[in-house]
Amino acid sequence: MFVVIFGRPGCPYCVRAVQLSEQLVEARDDFKFKYVDIHAEGISKADLEKTVGKPVETVPQIFVDQVHVGGCTEFEQYVRDNNLL
Repeated sequence: MFVVIFGRPGCPYCVRAVQLSEQLVEARDDFKFKYVDIHAEGISKADLEKTVGKPVETVPQIFVDQVHVGGCTEFEQYVRDNNLL
């Protein structure tokens, strides 16, 4: 399982998503993730909307195996629903 988190500095939900991903890395051999700082990478809201495929108002935007899951709350629900921790 590979997760990509698009976030920005100072975003508490981005921090939560990264912390959850770090817990998953520790707990599972089949979990990897990448955090993409949209500011450092020069990714605009319009760029992110193209990647997500719909309007984006907030970060983080999270993908699991290239499928858009949503934000931090949706990612937490995904982890619960799939008994990943």
